[in-house]
Amino acid sequence: MRTALRTAALTVTGLAVSLLALPGQAGASAAAIPAGNAPTCVTVWEHTGRITKTGYARNDCRYTLNLKIVWARGTDGPCRTVRPGETISTQVPRGIRSFDGADRC
Repeated sequence: MRTALRTAALTVTGLAVSLLALPGQAGASAAAIPAGNAPTCVTVWEHTGRITKTGYARNDCRYTLNLKIVWARGTDGPCRTVRPGETISTQVPRGIRSFDGADRC
């Protein structure tokens, strides 16, 4: 009985940790998203709505970066200056386009 309770507690704890690790958007894709050529201190995620998809990139680095959101099969987002802690996003219609992360520009 104790082993079963301990296993259940570890499972719930692991679930809580993995939920906390998701980016700050509800409905964000939990699948591994490539970061493009942005440094590893840039966090990227995608949110898919009924009509559009939105790609996000948050600069968790200690320095300012020039970043753009990258989409497959279409135009990328504009190049923007992103200070530490700031987030950029670009929205596209749903369809064949897929989110490829963020690139330096």
